Amino acid sequence: MEQTKIPLCQEAERSLIKKYRKTLWNPFIAGVKRYSLVEPGDKIAVCISGGKDSIVLAKLMQELQRHTESPFELVFMVMDPGYNPENRQKIIDNAALLEIPVTIFDSDIFAVTEVVDRNPCYLCAKMRRGFLYNKAKELGCNKIALGHHFSDVVETTVMGLFYGAQIQAMPPKLTSKNFEGMELIRPLYCVHEDAIIAWRNFHNLSFLQCACRFTEARDAANDGIGESKRQEIKQLLKTLKVGNPNIEKSVFAAIHGVQLDTMVGCKFRGYTYEFNDLYGRNSLGETD
Repeated sequence: MEQTKIPLCQEAERSLIKKYRKTLWNPFIAGVKRYSLVEPGDKIAVCISGGKDSIVLAKLMQELQRHTESPFELVFMVMDPGYNPENRQKIIDNAALLEIPVTIFDSDIFAVTEVVDRNPCYLCAKMRRGFLYNKAKELGCNKIALGHHFSDVVETTVMGLFYGAQIQAMPPKLTSKNFEGMELIRPLYCVHEDAIIAWRNFHNLSFLQCACRFTEARDAANDGIGESKRQEIKQLLKTLKVGNPNIEKSVFAAIHGVQLDTMVGCKFRGYTYEFNDLYGRNSLGETD
């Protein structure tokens, strides 16, 4: 008797809690619980860029919604910042293939950032955030979920230290300053990028890259880095892992246990403290 072939979507969903349980499902649940990212009654807008990270996030959130005892709602938003028709269609096709009911809306972000020479990636990220918050609030959501993962957290921390002259991490959740009642969450906070890549490759799936002129320049470079500082840090960490396989875990652990007693300065809740301000104090707090 011929065995019925399981549809790709069901196969991909099943693998999240079976084959990739230890590397995807368990770290995902650990992050959600550790940082209290999902609460009963939440209406969460899962933001989908079309890349591997946001698609895995969408599927994991669907699985969580099916298995949780604390009900919450999901909507799946796709913001088109100016993709060409082929890239837009790729997102639509992948969403249909994996049964993710997306809501698509347009913006002019690529058109704006293409004529900016200074910090275009920062401007792009800031504009994206604003558009996503605004649309999510319009849809009645109280949270937006982004696909930043463990590897993003580590790379951002190292990049800030090397190029931003600051020890600054990427927190698992943030309260919006400009959109009242809105919160940003990162449910993939404990999920390694390698696990996401393994899941994608196992199912022979193909997802969208950033598709802006800066990543095109990176992809055209022979070293795979181009002018991307993030790619440079990614390659550096990969090299360092050869001699120290736990280097990323060490960075991740470090941002959870910052020793403020050893710092010669810090910023806390809008206040800047220099060494002389901190020396001899028992606690941080508002200045007189």
